[in-house]
Amino acid sequence: MELQNRGLVRVFLVAAELKTQANGWQTRDSLEELAQLVASAGGKVVGEGIQRVEALHPATFIGRGKAEEFAAWCRHNRVDSVVFDDELTPAQHRNLEKVFQCRVLDRTALILDIFAQRARTREGKLQVELAQLQHLLPRLTRYWGHLSRQRGGIGLRGGEGESQLEADRRRVQDRIARIQQELEDVRRQRAIQRTARKRHQYPLASIVGYTNAGKSTLLNALTGASVLAEDKLFATLDPTTRRLRLPTRQEVLLSDTVGFIRKLPHQLVEAFKATLEEVTEADLLLHVVDISHPLAEEQMAAVETVLKEIRAADKPTIVVFNKVDRLPRQEVAARFYEKHPHAVAVSALTGQGLPTLLEEIGRNLRPARQLVRVAIPHERADLIARLHAVGHIVERRYYAKTARFKVHLRPQDQQEFAEFIVSADPSDEPAARGSVVSSSAEVR
Repeated sequence: MELQNRGLVRVFLVAAELKTQANGWQTRDSLEELAQLVASAGGKVVGEGIQRVEALHPATFIGRGKAEEFAAWCRHNRVDSVVFDDELTPAQHRNLEKVFQCRVLDRTALILDIFAQRARTREGKLQVELAQLQHLLPRLTRYWGHLSRQRGGIGLRGGEGESQLEADRRRVQDRIARIQQELEDVRRQRAIQRTARKRHQYPLASIVGYTNAGKSTLLNALTGASVLAEDKLFATLDPTTRRLRLPTRQEVLLSDTVGFIRKLPHQLVEAFKATLEEVTEADLLLHVVDISHPLAEEQMAAVETVLKEIRAADKPTIVVFNKVDRLPRQEVAARFYEKHPHAVAVSALTGQGLPTLLEEIGRNLRPARQLVRVAIPHERADLIARLHAVGHIVERRYYAKTARFKVHLRPQDQQEFAEFIVSADPSDEPAARGSVVSSSAEVR
C-alpha cells in the first residue's frame, strides 16, 4: 500500500507521448484519468510533466535529461511520490527512484493500492494481495541494493544481499502459491453456488462497464440495494449480487462487478478471475456506459477488450447508456444508436428509462424454463441425479419401474432428456396407490 495511511500525499504525474500515437486516448485524457486515480488513492496532484518521444527509454522511460529536470522541480516543491502513466520495468523503477530520490509508482502499482484500500471481503483481499505480490516479485532486487554483494566466480558465494534477496523471493513465491490455492477453493464454492442458482431457475445478469460509469448506482436503483456509490474511480471493489423481479414476474440475480479501466494490469485480470467468473457464467451482460463522458466510445472499447480477455465477449449484451440526465438536451447522440440500435438510455440517479431497461432484460432472458413431465427408469440413477442438477424440481412421484418428475428445464437441457419426456400435461396424471409424493417448497 503505497499511498495509504500517509495523509494527503503530494504527487507529480509523468507521461510519455509517443510521436506515433494516433488513437482516441490522447496523453492529456490519460493524465486526467491518472489524476482521478490519485485522488481515489488519497493523493493530491501538485504538478505534471509530459515528454514527446520517438520510443520509450529502456533505462528511465523518459529521457534522462527530462527525468532530472522533473526531479529538480519535485525536490523544490516537496513532492512525496511520482506516478508514471504506464507500467515501468524493474530496471526503470530502480533508476527513476535514484533520479527522483522519492517514491516512484507506475499506473499498475497505483491501481493495486486503490484496490488494497477498497477490498472488504476475504476473497477481495486475497485477490488484491495476489496481484500485489505478482507485481512485486520481479522488483524485489531494488529493496536490497544497499546490502553487500560479491562478484560471481569459482569459489565465491553470493553476499548478504543475495542471500536476503533469495530468501524473500522464496517467501513471496510460497505466499503466492498459498493464495492461489485459497482462491481455487473460492472458485469451487462459487461453482457450487452457481449450480444451486441454475437448479432454482434463477438466471444471472452481470453489470459490467468502465469504472465510474454508474454500475453500483444502477444496481441500487433496480434492486433497492445499498451498495456504496461515489463519483470516484473504483469506489466499490467487491461484487454484490441481489435478486431482481422483472415485470414478467421472472426472478433474476443481478450482479455488480469491479469496474474496468484502460491499461488494466494483466495480473489484476488473472488475480480477479474468481470474481470475473460471475461475468463469464452470466446469462446476460448489462454494459453500462457513461454517455456524458467525452471519451465514451473509447471507454466502451476498453471494456470490450477486457471481456475478450476473459472470454465473455460473445455473451448476450444490453448496452445501457447511463447518465443521460447530464446531457444538455436529454438526448443520446445519434452516432451511438447507429452502432447500438437496441441500446437503452437511462439515468440510474433519477430513474429515467429504468422501466424500459427492465422490459429489455425480460426480453433478452427468454425463453424461460418450461414445465415438463419426465419419467426415468430407476436404473438410470445417473440421469435422475443429472435432472436434479440442472432442473428445478416441482414435484416427484416414485412408481414400481420409474421415477416421475414435474420439472422446470431450459430448452437446451430438454434435449438431454428428450426420450424420457412425457407429452401429456403433468396435471392430468393422478397419484398412484402406494406411490411416494414429494413437493418441493418455493425457494425463498
